[in-house]
Amino acid sequence: MQDEILTNLAKVADLKVISRSSVMHYKSGVERSPRQIGQQLGIAHLLEGSVQRAGNRIRVNAQLIDTRTDGHLWAQTYDRDLADVFAIQSEIAKAIADQLQAKLSPSEKKAIDLRPTSDIVAFDLYARAKDLILSSTAGKVGLLQAIELLNQAIVRDPSFFDAYCQLAAAHGSLYLFGYDHTSARLALSEAAVEAASRLRPGAGETHLARARNLYQGHRDYDGALVELELARQTLPNDSRLYQLKGFIQRRQPGRYKEATRSLELAIDLDPRNVLTLRQVAAFNYRRLGRHADAESAWDRILAIVPDDLNAKLGRAAVDFDWKADTRPLHQTVDSIRATNPAALQSIAGNWLICALAERDAAAAKKALVAAGEDSLSLSHENVFFNRPFVEGVIARMIQDDAAARSAFTAARAEQEKVVQSQPNHGPTLCVLALIDAGLGRKEEALREGGRAVELLPVEKDGAEGMDMIKYLAMIAAWVGDKDLACEQLAIAISGPSGLTYGELKLLPLWDPLRGDPRFEKIVADRAPK
Repeated sequence: MQDEILTNLAKVADLKVISRSSVMHYKSGVERSPRQIGQQLGIAHLLEGSVQRAGNRIRVNAQLIDTRTDGHLWAQTYDRDLADVFAIQSEIAKAIADQLQAKLSPSEKKAIDLRPTSDIVAFDLYARAKDLILSSTAGKVGLLQAIELLNQAIVRDPSFFDAYCQLAAAHGSLYLFGYDHTSARLALSEAAVEAASRLRPGAGETHLARARNLYQGHRDYDGALVELELARQTLPNDSRLYQLKGFIQRRQPGRYKEATRSLELAIDLDPRNVLTLRQVAAFNYRRLGRHADAESAWDRILAIVPDDLNAKLGRAAVDFDWKADTRPLHQTVDSIRATNPAALQSIAGNWLICALAERDAAAAKKALVAAGEDSLSLSHENVFFNRPFVEGVIARMIQDDAAARSAFTAARAEQEKVVQSQPNHGPTLCVLALIDAGLGRKEEALREGGRAVELLPVEKDGAEGMDMIKYLAMIAAWVGDKDLACEQLAIAISGPSGLTYGELKLLPLWDPLRGDPRFEKIVADRAPK
């Protein structure tokens, strides 16, 4: 109910509304006064309430508070049938708009009066799916679970517009992030967008769904931004628009700083949105070399979710990226291992990076065991490596050539199957290229690495395109072509880059270039001044 009321209020141009993700943290934890909440969120008014359900009856208490004076401006109790819950939400939204003297246009009033569904069970399925999709750590498993819930909701109510919008986003994320980069997955996303378009062709949420699909499925950034501008006409205060705008802009060449400002605007509207804060800290500030700002963003996240393990690791990793100092990351990993053994799989990636940076093969192998069958990223990128590949990297690090060859051979057999299933996915192909480089298959490795760059050039994706160039540099280094490696590496660091001082200075992945004066200069230039 909280989310639906806020969504309705965000449709009113005269109101600035703080999104659900920022206010939901106040439902538990340390109790705060309205005045404290107002100061933390930068708001003048706060809507408080409670919901009680007994059988098919629902009782909703709502009150509007002036956070500057703690004074109560309005209060109402609704005692209705459960079937009236959506009508209650609309009535509360309109009452708040009236109390705050916001002018409601006819179209805004009509949008607020629209009920999401007449099926309470379908709505519950939708709400659970939405929580999974919005989770700051949602991966392949979470997205697939959300899709199953949304499909169940749509079976119950085939006209459930909001469910189609979320379904399109979930399928699109699986496609964009390479979990399932197939035409079949993209078709599912587009079918959901079309279903939403048939139900409400002019709705802001429809334009938002189209924008997301153009971005996720086609990398049509200009078209997506046009759709976002259309969405803004009916969703004027929706932080999701600025968030998506930032995601789009950072893939457009030369717009990374603009993207950062857009995401910061999204944070202004939704100041406790952990997902957006995490994106800014882990990607924007990191790639721009704004490490002090990254520290502040991680600290802000930890103030909201102090027990979040990924946030603790992200904060500790700043010192690794910025100063090539593994000690905070090592200490954080050790602390989590000692106090929360159940979390080992979720921290395996950071544990592995720390162990490789410290040249600790035993620790790296333990991290790999903790990862289970999960693929691993060796940086903040959508490039994932299978278990045998990492085994090969560890063996290569300790100069066990026989073990490395055996591991890379197994890795190649696995990766070939992935490439066959999604042959036009650049990150998947660049992993195969690096495996071939590890096997000494120079010609194949350079051809595959070059093809990965062609599939995902910087002109098509300013961020991931640079990642492809980075891996081409690594591939060239592994096969002994230092000239090409240094040439591509210089390009990879010429713009916003995930290649940090810590990665270049410490990770064994770059060992073939150590001692080359061109490489050493690149490393020295990225050292903290």
